[in-house]
Amino acid sequence: MTNSRINRVIEIAKPLSDIFRENGKKLYLVGGAVRDLFLDDTVLDNSDTDDPGFDLDFTTDALPDEIESLLRGKTESIWLQGKRFGTIGVYLSGHKFEVTTHRAEVYHQDSRKPRVTYTDDIEMDLSRRDFTINAMALSLDDGPPRMIDPFGGLEDLANRRLVTPLSPEISFSEDPLRMLRAARFIAKLDLTPDSEIINAISQMHNRLSIVSAERIRDEFDKLMVLPHPKTGLEFLVKTGLAEEFIPELPALELEQDPIHRHKDVLAHTIAVVEKASPDRILRLAALFHDVGKPRTKQITPDGVTFYHHDAVGAKMTRKRMTALKYSAQDIDEVASLVFLHLRFHTYQSGWSDSAVRRYVRDAGPLLEKLNELTLCDSTTRNQNKVKALRDRMSELKVRIAQLREQEELNSIRPEIDGSEVMNLLDIPPSRTVGEALDYLLEIRLEEGILGREEIIARLKSWWEARNQSYPDE
Repeated sequence: MTNSRINRVIEIAKPLSDIFRENGKKLYLVGGAVRDLFLDDTVLDNSDTDDPGFDLDFTTDALPDEIESLLRGKTESIWLQGKRFGTIGVYLSGHKFEVTTHRAEVYHQDSRKPRVTYTDDIEMDLSRRDFTINAMALSLDDGPPRMIDPFGGLEDLANRRLVTPLSPEISFSEDPLRMLRAARFIAKLDLTPDSEIINAISQMHNRLSIVSAERIRDEFDKLMVLPHPKTGLEFLVKTGLAEEFIPELPALELEQDPIHRHKDVLAHTIAVVEKASPDRILRLAALFHDVGKPRTKQITPDGVTFYHHDAVGAKMTRKRMTALKYSAQDIDEVASLVFLHLRFHTYQSGWSDSAVRRYVRDAGPLLEKLNELTLCDSTTRNQNKVKALRDRMSELKVRIAQLREQEELNSIRPEIDGSEVMNLLDIPPSRTVGEALDYLLEIRLEEGILGREEIIARLKSWWEARNQSYPDE
């Protein structure tokens, strides 16, 4: 093999392979790193590169204690967090390596954790891997490197086929997360799944229930940030796997009828995800933005409506993301984008200063993502409508830029703070202070910056009128 990327990997791995060779132990490069050696650069994402700094995974016939003994004292650092699963991690010559004993992982029928057993047979190790394209190894023994490909992974990669080394029932039983991983590889590498994979997932997708929410979330995120996740998302719905962890997605496949026509919400949602930049938060917002439609669908004399689906969808988003163990910040950001995704369209008559201030205030740091989501949400083929939307968005951005030159738009707040309110009105900390600040914020949003003298006069006028209305407070 003369592939320059292969030669570079061998060069990087040489300090590690020398240690194992000198101690009579076998070492193999395995997994995605081997697969990616044969891929065109255009299909590799940011984490798949032949740059010297990328991570490499190896397998060996040495047992975990032997691996630790061989490497301790010969590397910059060593970590043992994965040792109970047979994996030792090291930094060596400036690179990160993980070395794992040949193994077979089998889940108990109702367990979330694998039972690990070891073997000294590389082909046995490869047979327990998820797909044939990942069941290849590069031998780093004495002599020229040798490809070990007992299941035809290289041919499957060339022919864009997704196949499991053993039967898919065995593969998915050993680690049910592989069913979700299948969707990622279909989308990432433009693969066609073997019919046996489709049938197996369709019949055993409930097996995913033994996998932790955190593992499901992390795998799903990898799919969501691919350049083109469309086919992967369609695969999740087609096989029924989506029902197990994100049932809101297939629920968007609303029944169509010839009289009360409306857009295919599932197809629309996937199209919006596909259009959005591969930013994790933005893509998740695109996925969830219409999940409230099934619950708010109403048939009226004027057609089908989905009133308040933004608010309903935001609540549904929070519930689903909480179940998938997303962070509080992730949940807040995605739910906020879902709640606000129609806000742009409420300003049909033009962008007054007040409208701009409110839009920027409500979007906060999510402003750019909200603007992109708004544009992506238009999947119409009518180019006149597309142009009109883009023109209105451009108008909004101009108005924001103009106001930013005059005001601190990114931190809109009343012109005087709570302490000044208490001093001016001679009142203690109380709910009344909050009412005063709300009043002053409304002035700020509606009229902009008025100056200290004017705003104090407005506050005192409000206070006088309030005391007349509530003389006993």
